[in-house]
Amino acid sequence: MRRIEYKTDRQLAEMARAGVITSRALDAAVAAALPGVTTAELDRVFRKVLAEHGAGSNFLGYYDYPATICTSVNDQVVHGIPGDRVLAEGDIISIDGGATVQDDRGTTWHGDSARTVLVGKTVSDARRELSEITRAALWQGIAAAARAKKVGEIGFAIENFVRQETGDKYGIIEDFVGHGIGTSMHMAPDVLNYAARDLGPRLKKGMALAIEPMLVTGGIETVTLEDDWTIKTLDGGDACQWEHSVAIHSDGIWVLTAEDGGASELSKLGLTVKPIPA
Repeated sequence: MRRIEYKTDRQLAEMARAGVITSRALDAAVAAALPGVTTAELDRVFRKVLAEHGAGSNFLGYYDYPATICTSVNDQVVHGIPGDRVLAEGDIISIDGGATVQDDRGTTWHGDSARTVLVGKTVSDARRELSEITRAALWQGIAAAARAKKVGEIGFAIENFVRQETGDKYGIIEDFVGHGIGTSMHMAPDVLNYAARDLGPRLKKGMALAIEPMLVTGGIETVTLEDDWTIKTLDGGDACQWEHSVAIHSDGIWVLTAEDGGASELSKLGLTVKPIPA
């Protein structure tokens, strides 16, 4: 059974450095996601920001993955490899990436985050809604991490929100879930994006979790393309992913991959975040 890694506040603060760099690199990639731009160009933009901050990539070389980000377009759910695909007006693309930093003891700490971009000015209302519901569901999951007792309550919060807002309009991907994060990118515990009978381990200070709901407009069945990485919906429905890495520290919760720690979004849900104690 995989063991959960519990961090000190000081270690979580190091993770926050990786998180902020991840956020800034995503800022740049999101800004560059325009009609006529290739997904490989987005990878170059992301990679440049990592280099400017002296950070490493936790995607590049991971099980031989060839890039610093995943670029999943339209019916691609996750793990789309950047290449010569040209973004078109009206596309929907999820950009998933991460950064690593080292502390003064040589320990590597990870950040991981994803955002969805609506490409151009004439994106369909259906794609706009898909992205907004997924983004809002992410913040419901993060709020649950601050209030709940067990990890599984995060998935309950995400699914309850999606169902209350849209009924059965969207499928929630089950084959790919969130995860613990820290000295590795993927660690225990699994963080489901849907309700399950087993609520899993207790939420405790020192935990860091990557919460990443993925919604689709059709069925949740997926298929892997010939590159052995890209996952797309079997029925061709659109897909969407939003993700943040979140820390539970000694004085509350902090969204590691948001520059303000998630304060602006969580305040709308009645929560106040506090910086990780120095």
